[in-house]
Amino acid sequence: MEAETIGIGSISSRGQIAIPAEIRRELKLKEGTRVLFFTQEDAVIMKKITTETFSEITKPFREAKKKITETEVADLIHKLRKK
Repeated sequence: MEAETIGIGSISSRGQIAIPAEIRRELKLKEGTRVLFFTQEDAVIMKKITTETFSEITKPFREAKKKITETEVADLIHKLRKK
């Protein structure tokens, strides 16, 4: 099992998070790297998005796309706007 890296960051007044340098180096996080945030109980988990993880994340959308036509999308938008 790999050792965990622990660091303390801070949140700015604009909600931006400073990720400790050691963690940025370990995960190869560079300016512009995309990350995904999700919550689990009282924790926020951040995951680096790679080509593989992006494919996993968008899979449900690609599958749903196969089940609905372009016309149905427009009709659905109009219905939702009426609400």
